[in-house]
Amino acid sequence: MTALRKRRLPAILGQDRFEVAGMASSAGLAPTRWANDLTQLLDLAKAEDRYPVDVEQLILEISRARWPDDPVLGVETQPLKGFEGALVPMRGDLRGWLVICNASANEGRRRFTVAHEVGHYLMHRHLLPADGIYCKVGDLSQRDIRVIEKEADTFAASLLMPFHDMRRQLDPKAKPTLEDLGALAGRYGVSLTALVLRWLAYTERRAVIVVSTDGYVLWSWSSAAAHRTGRFFRTSGPPQPIHEASGAAQPALADRCRAGIVHPPGVWFDEEVEEYTVHATAHERVITILQMGDAAPRWRPREESEPDVVDRFEALGRRR
Repeated sequence: MTALRKRRLPAILGQDRFEVAGMASSAGLAPTRWANDLTQLLDLAKAEDRYPVDVEQLILEISRARWPDDPVLGVETQPLKGFEGALVPMRGDLRGWLVICNASANEGRRRFTVAHEVGHYLMHRHLLPADGIYCKVGDLSQRDIRVIEKEADTFAASLLMPFHDMRRQLDPKAKPTLEDLGALAGRYGVSLTALVLRWLAYTERRAVIVVSTDGYVLWSWSSAAAHRTGRFFRTSGPPQPIHEASGAAQPALADRCRAGIVHPPGVWFDEEVEEYTVHATAHERVITILQMGDAAPRWRPREESEPDVVDRFEALGRRR
């Protein structure tokens, strides 16, 4: 946000409805509740003129208005070897916090990282060690770390890509093209992977995202409708090869893959599948979106929570 011109956030923050929402305290709120409260603020302040979310300006204004004795003092981009971002305390003449994101990340990744660290500030700053928290992708060996990293990811996804706006832009029943999904990623200023994962969390269609490298599945995620019909890939066992007839296995078909290729049964699953693939050369990974027609479910819905939208599994795969 160059500025919250229609109504400035500090003025809105004084209204009773946001006092009731819990903004006066950083304890006890779930990540989606935090994100929803901030989304209401942004909707009031900027209406339609508010995407992509300027997370930096948002947290600077809110923290100074609500926690003037413990605000976020700045957001910086620095080289962070081995880390995506950090939230560190400042204990000099000014008391507060500094958000740092990795200078090597692209714009969409940086926006997500800043939102992730803002989630730590809102939910976890009273729980952090004295030197703050440095978020290393894939470093989830301790249960406590897994919990707070998951919460920060959920907050970031919910803030940057709120469901109420996504559903207006892309109906849950709609069958989007790669161009449609890319345009929506541009609206929110996030990566295509982050956008697709968020879409999979609410679409009623059977769809799957597959990220592969060197001809093998790195990780994947299925929509609820796809998962109920057995359309998913198990990545906990031996590596699963990508079928040689798939677009993901044929970089020479990059243009056709972006436009969409319809495969007969046996290429991806034992049914006809429409494939959209992006051959991303930066990290030698391939992003594939698979869509299928309607089918009767085989079992009850899974009870898993919303996936992390920060690309943790991608980073793990690149390090193998």
